[in-house]
Amino acid sequence: MTTDLTQAARGGLDWAYAHCEALVRDGDPDRYFSALFAPAAGRRHLFALSAFSLEVARVRDAVSSPMPGEIRLQWWRDVLQGEARGDVRANPVVAALDDTIVRRRLPRQPLVDLIDARVFDLYDDLMPSAGDLEGYCGETASSLIRLGALVLAEGGEPGGAAAAGHAGVAQAVTGLLRALPWHARRGQVFLPADTLASHGVTREDIVSGRGGPGLAGACADLRALARRHLEAFHEARGAIAPATAAAYLPASLATDYLRAMERPGYDPLRSVIELPRWRRVLRLWRASRGFR
Repeated sequence: MTTDLTQAARGGLDWAYAHCEALVRDGDPDRYFSALFAPAAGRRHLFALSAFSLEVARVRDAVSSPMPGEIRLQWWRDVLQGEARGDVRANPVVAALDDTIVRRRLPRQPLVDLIDARVFDLYDDLMPSAGDLEGYCGETASSLIRLGALVLAEGGEPGGAAAAGHAGVAQAVTGLLRALPWHARRGQVFLPADTLASHGVTREDIVSGRGGPGLAGACADLRALARRHLEAFHEARGAIAPATAAAYLPASLATDYLRAMERPGYDPLRSVIELPRWRRVLRLWRASRGFR
């Protein structure tokens, strides 16, 4: 910690932004590679936002029960609302995030709302409905896209509020389907209860690893939901300022992930859905050119 503070005094916040970049590179490669297509001046701020999101998303992994998780999330709320005690800027993610908020004049409330949405992660409850799932995705992934667009607009009008909403839901629903095997092993189910019930699937079917044709049908419904939001995103993308394109790029990978889930032999509880790095970067490059 002393070394970090010394670096901060000598070299501004480069140390904090470098930490965020490394954190995102290792923990969220889709957003990392997407940020590389942003102008250099805004790239570090995208890393700060993504690093914050990643830290909040990982709270459940760092605690043994919901209560300590609630305390950690409250600490992040206090940080954003200026109520945390001590030198919170000694934390590199806090330092970079606060600098980003100030320099790019970002609203703090969407970040607080993101934290509030992540409280759901701490518990093993089913997502009540598909509408609740869309709301969760909107307050997490969509909000991050919108804030990234504000960063890249540099005070201008970024446009694309509706596009950000749809892109984030498509990206997040796809990501939750990809993460289903991992979530199921730790007793967590993000699939909405109403969708599962319509296919005769219970929470126990998922966390026990039984799965079955009903789960395959439920996952197909959620892929269709993600595709509807992708279509709506493409219809709304004309309102997006080209300078902000990098904020939306993670959603462009959803099509390839969804297609991989529809191949023969796919098992929602066991198949690992990944893309080779070269294909991921190629897809992002092609998508970035579509905004010009």
